[in-house]
Amino acid sequence: MLPRLRRRSILRSAGIAFALPVFESGRGATANDSATPDIRRMLAINSPLGIHTPHLFPKTAGRDYEVTRYLEPLQHLREKFTVISGLMHPDVDGGHSAEKSFLTGAPHPGQPSFQNTISVDQLAAEQIGYKTRFASLTLAADRSSLSYTRSGVQIPAESRPSKLFAKLFLDGSDAEKAAHMRRIEDGQSIMDLVLDQTHRVARRAGRADIRTLDQYMTSVRDLEKRLVSAEQWAQRPKPKVDREPPDDITDRANFTGRMQLMYDLIFLALQSDSTRLITLAGPGGNEVVSLNGVDDGWHNLSHHGRDPGKIEMLAIIELEEIRLFGELLQKLEDVHEGEHSLLDQTAILLGSNLGNASSHSNQNLPIIAAGGHFRHGQHLAFDPADSPPLCNLLVSYLHHLGLETDTFASGESTLLGFVRVD
Repeated sequence: MLPRLRRRSILRSAGIAFALPVFESGRGATANDSATPDIRRMLAINSPLGIHTPHLFPKTAGRDYEVTRYLEPLQHLREKFTVISGLMHPDVDGGHSAEKSFLTGAPHPGQPSFQNTISVDQLAAEQIGYKTRFASLTLAADRSSLSYTRSGVQIPAESRPSKLFAKLFLDGSDAEKAAHMRRIEDGQSIMDLVLDQTHRVARRAGRADIRTLDQYMTSVRDLEKRLVSAEQWAQRPKPKVDREPPDDITDRANFTGRMQLMYDLIFLALQSDSTRLITLAGPGGNEVVSLNGVDDGWHNLSHHGRDPGKIEMLAIIELEEIRLFGELLQKLEDVHEGEHSLLDQTAILLGSNLGNASSHSNQNLPIIAAGGHFRHGQHLAFDPADSPPLCNLLVSYLHHLGLETDTFASGESTLLGFVRVD
């Protein structure tokens, strides 16, 4: 293997500069570290089959909104969340295909020529990901993913709680740790070969190839940074938690149990400061969920066609979805870092790429913004005929993380009326 200095020198000669991870207090931050009381985080959750908005959105705007059926399970935390109506992603269409653009805002995801862009969590990970063992966590209840690289490549999601727990908290045997280090070193050796080949290709590349080469080199830079960070974190013991490793629930109908497991691990990942950026692609197949009163498949119910019986069964599922979300918010609220709760430190987005799942509409998206350093306790209502982009809310979330950018995708400012309180 070539010396590390040579590998990094090659990167600099190719015009790629990066900073090595600097661990806070020389040992990495922890959730209870009094020297780092202001640790900002973000969690984004997508419900791929939508949320029935007549049961979610209040009829009146402002702080004195009436409590709707879906907001009832969250009222004990009323001052910790905002329900937002009237948002959309401009030019994001295609029904279910719009899930690919939920955190990127990339237009026309249903077209054959679609090329995705970076998701908001990965943009943040480029700036703050080095501060934790895992720059970000990409999770899924089933098999999807909300996270995309700068080149628009989908990041595979982890859907098995047992594997996620091991990744977060189990150090493994000495042999397993040695094997892990060998994989890192093998990756560094491959980097040397890749960079040498890239230089040879670059000398022969024409103008039409420059954009492709730039995207490739961006990926190379990201990989190099991850390898350097992984090498340093591999020398540090993982945090210990007071919980036994979970057993995976393979019965997809057990929606409650599966989501509770995933939310438990999300809470532990945030509390242990293993990561500060998490995305979760929620469940949404056609299984008949094991809840009293439900005897039809979830996907079929989402295409209710205004049938009252189907809407009622759908409401049973979605009420449970929001109740479980409320449990997660309460757990985060009950843990404090200095003068703030863990919920105050975590900007959370629960929503969907479908405003009306029955008609596959991608307008007037159901959005609940919770936690973070924002003034909550309101229904923030926008005119669906003059919708601000959802990406304006994502810009607000980037500001919460300390990333003072004015734009992200279609967002050109923070969201009007969604006030940050630092």
